[in-house]
Amino acid sequence: MFFTYQCLIIVQSSINTVILTPFSMSFGSRMMDSRKEKKLSREELGKMVGTSSAIIGRYERDDMKPSIEISTKIAQALDVSLDFLVGNASLIVKDKGLLDRIEDIVKMPADKKKELLNVIDAYLRDFKTQQAYK
Repeated sequence: MFFTYQCLIIVQSSINTVILTPFSMSFGSRMMDSRKEKKLSREELGKMVGTSSAIIGRYERDDMKPSIEISTKIAQALDVSLDFLVGNASLIVKDKGLLDRIEDIVKMPADKKKELLNVIDAYLRDFKTQQAYK
């Protein structure tokens, strides 16, 4: 069996971790992985979202699908986006400072944003070149 892999980058403080996850991961699998990463038990997560540990287990096994309201609470409790849980996003950024910077960039005038992105692109190109020749 062949899987297409996507790169899931988790940024915590100054530590960068790259995790390869199958493209076909289900809601339940993503939820369970996120819960375990946060070192939460099913019971703890259930209390946070207002349900039982047994129901959390059924969500993780994909026996049941939570309502949109419960899904939103689960995403908030796990500090991930709802898009990530349902498989529409492959990137989790947990560095609040980085998220704040991205929000500030979005608010910039188009010409200033283009200048900044050109600088970022140059740094990224140089970094990738250095990595290729290591």
